[in-house]
Amino acid sequence: MGIKRKKYNIFQRLGRAFKLNFLKLLRSPGGAKKVSLGFALGFGLEMLVISTASLIYILFVPIVRLAKGSLPASIIGNVIGKLSLLPVILLPFARKIGKFMFPMKVRIGHETSFNFRRLMHGDFHSLVSIIHGGVHALIGMFIFGIILSFTSYFIVHYFYEKEKKNRLKRRRRKHEVRLNSINKGYI
Repeated sequence: MGIKRKKYNIFQRLGRAFKLNFLKLLRSPGGAKKVSLGFALGFGLEMLVISTASLIYILFVPIVRLAKGSLPASIIGNVIGKLSLLPVILLPFARKIGKFMFPMKVRIGHETSFNFRRLMHGDFHSLVSIIHGGVHALIGMFIFGIILSFTSYFIVHYFYEKEKKNRLKRRRRKHEVRLNSINKGYI
C-alpha cells in the first residue's frame, strides 16, 4: 500500500511556502548585503507587476545584475511578494496615492474597451488605454515598492546575520562534542 500524505489547507500551504522560501533565502550564498539587496529588489519589483501588465519582468534580471544583488534572492523576494498578495491588497491605495502625487487626468489616445480579437489583429489601442489608465496605480505602486524594498532590505539583513551567527554556534558545538568524544576515547 502507498504512504498516506497529510493534506494541508490553503493557509497551511501558504505558511509552508513562506517558510520554505525564507529558509532558502537565509541559506543563499553571497553575503548579507548581496542577499538583502537581491531580496529587496525582487520584493519591490513585484509591486510593479500588476500595474505594468507584467512588463517589468523584461527589466528584472538587468536591474538585479546592475545593482549587484543576488539573483536567487531576488527571485525568492519576488515569490514571497506574490504569496503575500500585497500587490493586490495595495492596489486601491496605490491609485489614491498616485492621484494625489499626479493629480492630472491621464488620457492618451482614444479610449476603447479591451477586445482580445482586435489585439490579435494588431490593434494595440485598447492595450495602450489600459496601461495609460493605470498611470496613477503605477505611480502609487512604485512608491509602495520603494518603501517595501527599503524596509525589507534591513529586515532580511538582520535575519541573515542572525542565522549566520546561529549556524557558526551550532558548528562550534558540534565540533566540541566530536573533540570531547575523541578525547574520552584516549583516556
